[in-house]
Amino acid sequence: MSKVLVLGSNSFSGSSYVAYLMKNGVDVFAASRSEEPRPVMLPYRWNIPTGSVKFQKIDINHDLDALEKLVRAERFSVIANFGAQSMVGESWNKPEDWITTNVVSASKLAERLRHIDFLEKYVHITTPEAYGSTDGWITEDTPFNPSTPYAVSRAAGDMIFKIYHESFKLPVVSTRAANVYGPGQQIYRIIPRTIFFVLTGKKLQLQGGGLSTRSFIHMDDVSHATAMISKDGVVGETYHISTDRVVSIRELVEMICKMLGKPFEDSVEIAPDRVGKDSAYWLNSQKLRKTLGWQDKISLEEGIQQCVGWVKDNLETLKQQPQNYIHKP
Repeated sequence: MSKVLVLGSNSFSGSSYVAYLMKNGVDVFAASRSEEPRPVMLPYRWNIPTGSVKFQKIDINHDLDALEKLVRAERFSVIANFGAQSMVGESWNKPEDWITTNVVSASKLAERLRHIDFLEKYVHITTPEAYGSTDGWITEDTPFNPSTPYAVSRAAGDMIFKIYHESFKLPVVSTRAANVYGPGQQIYRIIPRTIFFVLTGKKLQLQGGGLSTRSFIHMDDVSHATAMISKDGVVGETYHISTDRVVSIRELVEMICKMLGKPFEDSVEIAPDRVGKDSAYWLNSQKLRKTLGWQDKISLEEGIQQCVGWVKDNLETLKQQPQNYIHKP
């Protein structure tokens, strides 16, 4: 890959992927709906030694003409789209915003892209939320069973791109990653939030006692997988990106408290679970491992230590960042 367009580049996953590509000598065009945030929240602005990045503000809800003009002018062979209306629990508050971005705008984007004959791969970054709560390890052909407006919107968007591939040969390849984390992630996500709250003496609200289970995967491992899928993934296929290790949210928080030398009981308070919260996401990633030779390399303990270091190094700056999700329609 010599030149790639990354949509949703201001997101944690998007900006981390841009940084990964730059480290590997790729020239990247980055696009997102808002101006670039402060560098502390933007991994590709952390003194990346190789590659280059050009940023352009583009909102897929309103600027599809500008996006298509950019794609045609630069003739990108690969587009990776991390852009979506995210946040699961908050999608109950104004579900029409999630539908607008993740379904309506996604379908308009698919219609534009199908007429671009030089596009070799459109990498659709989606979510296991579309499956609903899993019962054991699931493969990529598991039926959808979404339980929140966010999950419904992502499932619908996924189906849009599926039929555009089947009907018009749009070169879509999809990824669904387990719970991603790493330095640079927003403070309202569980790992940086726990670290930040413990270090600043605040009590963490542990929804439902933290009984739900997840597989947490470092964003560097996800970026590596995404790059492999962009290059060698089979068009029309979906690939799970996950570790084989599962922990409960409580175990995760206990691990972080122990690393920071703080008693778990003094650092959290139990709160009610949110509506529609899925109890488990266990993604079988054998397709990715066997067909493309990918393996995860960063252990949960090592990754959390990286996050601790990032929070400590930037604590005063992070105190000025939003500690809760702020909705942007």
